[in-house]
Amino acid sequence: MKTIIKNIKWLLGCHDKAPARLCGKDMAVTPTLTDAFVAIGDGVIESFGPMSSCPAAKGDYVIDATDRFVMPAFCDSHTHIIYAGSREQEYEDRIAGMSYVQIAERGGGILNSADLLHATPERTLYRSAMGRVRQMMRGGTGAIEIKSGYGLTLEDELKMLRVATAIRDDAVISVKRTFLGAHAFPRAYRDNRDGYVRLITREMIPAVASEKLADYIDVFCDEGFFTPDQTRRILECGLEYGLRPKIHANELALSGGIQTGVECGALSVDHLEHVGPAEIEALRDSDTMATLLPGAAFFLGMNYAPARQMIDGGLSVALASDYNPGSSPSGSMQFVLSLASIKMRMTPVEAFNAATVNGAYAMGLNDSHGTITPGKRANIIITKPMPSLAYMSYHYTTDMIERVIFN
Repeated sequence: MKTIIKNIKWLLGCHDKAPARLCGKDMAVTPTLTDAFVAIGDGVIESFGPMSSCPAAKGDYVIDATDRFVMPAFCDSHTHIIYAGSREQEYEDRIAGMSYVQIAERGGGILNSADLLHATPERTLYRSAMGRVRQMMRGGTGAIEIKSGYGLTLEDELKMLRVATAIRDDAVISVKRTFLGAHAFPRAYRDNRDGYVRLITREMIPAVASEKLADYIDVFCDEGFFTPDQTRRILECGLEYGLRPKIHANELALSGGIQTGVECGALSVDHLEHVGPAEIEALRDSDTMATLLPGAAFFLGMNYAPARQMIDGGLSVALASDYNPGSSPSGSMQFVLSLASIKMRMTPVEAFNAATVNGAYAMGLNDSHGTITPGKRANIIITKPMPSLAYMSYHYTTDMIERVIFN
């Protein structure tokens, strides 16, 4: 039995042949059809077009999308959804005037999450993380990247990645796993940072690769965390074991992380609150996606990434939630779209493309996700009645998603 969505007011992101990603001025455009249909069979999109060519329904499941928008599901390429407990005390500390760096220096932040995770059984971590996955699915997310990084020991990093693998195996949607042992320096290595780098390269990476627990490797390359040289050593080791790089870069300063990521062939460099002409130039002719996380800037009260300058400079930009307990405790991609337009001056179409086709690229899923294209996964959002795409991010606290279809 097929599924046919008919009478679609606006069908967005529909490509006969989808691009791998969109860059610069091309991000401001998306193919659209009015009064359209989409036909789904065997979990994939079979066809789309105007209602005048809609196939006759012969025992098929039919959804009437009158007055509704239909679009590809969001691809959230940066999350930390496996964690134990919460960190609202640090939230109150920031309200009282402490910075993210100050909280980290006193042993809070990532180290706080590592302490909680160490004491939490795998099954408990799985249950709580799957709850977050279901929440994100209800909000229209059809693919998720999950990072480790709250373990910071071999045993606990493997524990996190085993949970991520179980979620990948059980979830209806696609899940990518990223090893982020280089998220922070454990207390035991505070005065021996190169020693921790050696632990990552000599023990952690070989173990992760041996158990086939990760698709990517990531490093927090920023002021006060991992230097470009340390980052390069870790990423080069990961490449030797088949793990493609991704990088946390330039959240706190012009750290050199973007340039290091491009040099190492990173699939994406993420955060990028601090970007200048040299960083834009480094990214312009590369295959590396610039992934922006406005939820973290919003929650921490930091500067937002200069999305407007980056897009006007010809770059390819993706958006992700950064869902985590310390700096972005939300997986709402609709809210991310709102922040992208309100705070970073991205047009609603640019934000839509950044959260779909470009988000899929940032996860290595551009062949199967991110657009309405025959042969791609049938991961689809049907909105509530609304007059325009801009209406979705304009109503920044109103849930405009009526229904989601996965496979």
